[in-house]
Amino acid sequence: MKPKLIIGNWKMNTSFDEAQDLIIGIIEALESVTLETGVVLCPPALYLEIATDHADDSDLFNVGAQNCSEYDNGAYTGEISARMLASIGVDFCIVGHSERRKYFNESNETIAKKVNQLLQFGIVPVVCCGETREERKAGHHCEAVEKQLAEALFQLPKEHFEQAVIAYEPVWAIGTGETASPQQAQEMHAFIRNLIEKKFGTETAYNSYILYGGSCNAQNAVELFSQNDVDGGLIGGASLKADDFVAIIEAGETAIREN
Repeated sequence: MKPKLIIGNWKMNTSFDEAQDLIIGIIEALESVTLETGVVLCPPALYLEIATDHADDSDLFNVGAQNCSEYDNGAYTGEISARMLASIGVDFCIVGHSERRKYFNESNETIAKKVNQLLQFGIVPVVCCGETREERKAGHHCEAVEKQLAEALFQLPKEHFEQAVIAYEPVWAIGTGETASPQQAQEMHAFIRNLIEKKFGTETAYNSYILYGGSCNAQNAVELFSQNDVDGGLIGGASLKADDFVAIIEAGETAIREN
């Protein structure tokens, strides 16, 4: 089992001072942890440079953005480009989150353009996918996820695809407190890995990171991360408290030791 990857998505939370305190709290807690697990913090865009400064000083985590523009530059008021993110040392960027799809009407085509922008500037795209409750109940969850990946990510050549991370987040479990069972998570992750294998080959499928998101917390993380095809987590609310987030990181370490 390869090392886990844990990404904290802060969403639209924290003031400037709260962001500083949270970063420092995570650093202080991580200093006492034997760490194989990769850690990425994704604060709001205003705080990215603070985070990259701390990351450079501590060498304990990487920094990711929560979104980027599909355009390189130009008259797109309020947007932030991949070029800008790269210029301040951002290493990862989440794209295609269900909240972006729902509230900002982002299509798979738009997400594919964002992925291309990120790869152009050496940033790892964290591409989200996941089904709604209605799709799950109708038994269409696999088809829904396959369509998202086919249109947003699988258009890449193999060498570019291998630079991306996939995050499976069932929409019905995001921020609801409801979590996919470890068996449900494993089933979907195995399905995704099989899609990758068919498209890009066995080695690429094995090496690809497929993360689980959706009300993952310190209590359920070990069991989730112990599943064969769950390579870590994209963590929302639980990443806003240093102790809770580090407990999830430690769960990744436990899953590696026990498997």
